[in-house]
Amino acid sequence: MTPPPYRLGLPMWGNKDWVGTLYAPRTRAADFLEQYASVFSSVEGNTTFYSLPSAETVERWREQTPEHFRFCFKLPKTITHDRRLRDAGRETAEFFGRMEPLGERLGPFMIQLPASFGPDNLRVLAKYIETLPSQFRFSVELRHPTFYHDDEAFRAANGLLGVCGCERVMMDTSGMRAGDRRHPDVLAAEHKKPDLPIVPVVTARDPMLRFVGHPEDAVNTPFLESWAAQLAAWIRERRSPYVFMHCPNNAFAPAMAQRLHELLREKSSLVGELPEWPSVRHRDPRQLDLL
Repeated sequence: MTPPPYRLGLPMWGNKDWVGTLYAPRTRAADFLEQYASVFSSVEGNTTFYSLPSAETVERWREQTPEHFRFCFKLPKTITHDRRLRDAGRETAEFFGRMEPLGERLGPFMIQLPASFGPDNLRVLAKYIETLPSQFRFSVELRHPTFYHDDEAFRAANGLLGVCGCERVMMDTSGMRAGDRRHPDVLAAEHKKPDLPIVPVVTARDPMLRFVGHPEDAVNTPFLESWAAQLAAWIRERRSPYVFMHCPNNAFAPAMAQRLHELLREKSSLVGELPEWPSVRHRDPRQLDLL
């Protein structure tokens, strides 16, 4: 199968709010991933940030996804936040040993670092990256403000990641903050999401974007249009961007992803239609008679 020109996904697949919207009505949790992977080509693996899945679970993930699908798992927080990339050899080996059976379904692993991990720690990051398995790819999310507000730190981080062949994750929360910030979902999520300037940057091969939108769809449109133009430009350069769409409670993340895809199709002839959602494919014919 020809690889897609870009990879679109969400932060997770296990969201019960999507039953009846993205997923077919009455879908069991055990079937979420299979239905998710019939629409989207990638997913953030946030689950591994908090705990290591069993070997049986990993095998089931492989069985439920097509060969072209890509998981972008986060490294466990015990490595990135508790140990801060120091003395984490045992945990690192255990993690990659557990994930390895997924084989070609493994996209870039995400190394999400805490906001306190600043420029003084770049040598620690470089040293840790040197220990990582060479058969995998990696992307790094830096949250310390200095990496964004100081030109020297910005260039130093980009230079390091370029030399190491790692992508720099772009996390854009401007959509979430552009609308009514009194919205209850925004209030609940705002303090968890970094408020940092976004500069489109490619440090390796395939850019990675994490976009956090507002629950009100209209607020997101100008931001999605801008990113669609940038994604189209990267695709013209023969890059294969990874894009993950978030919103404060993620209930509307699938619709936002679909909207971005439609905008991108207007700008790139290489982007085809997004597959029908399972909720549409499995719609009861009797319901159609009532429309």
